[in-house]
Amino acid sequence: QLDLVESGGGLVQPGGSLRLSCVASGFGLDNYAIGWFRQAPGKGREGVSCSSSRGANTNYVDSVKGRFTISRDFAKNTVYLQMNSLKPEDTAVYYCAATENHYYCSPYVHGVYDYWGQGTQVTVSS
Repeated sequence: QLDLVESGGGLVQPGGSLRLSCVASGFGLDNYAIGWFRQAPGKGREGVSCSSSRGANTNYVDSVKGRFTISRDFAKNTVYLQMNSLKPEDTAVYYCAATENHYYCSPYVHGVYDYWGQGTQVTVSS
């Protein structure tokens, strides 16, 4: 069974930081592209960032460029999303997703992902 588990969400004040983790079990992430997505209450799912298979490229949506960083720890089979300078509009449930052998990724493309985690809540509020 292939599973993705997100963690690291929580409540943070505007301007603060959080690091989300996406841990895979049942498969190695090396050959998988990983996408981070989010869904705010009453809104549709939005892509945030992605890292292609083997980390060949990374991309971000404009609203998080310069604030969020996606990275991989191949030894820990984990992908991280470091989120800095958080804003109230970043409040959402954050999900990671995986698809195999995808060597160029775009955060605007959702349909290629085969495996999804259950999500972790991020709340940015004073």
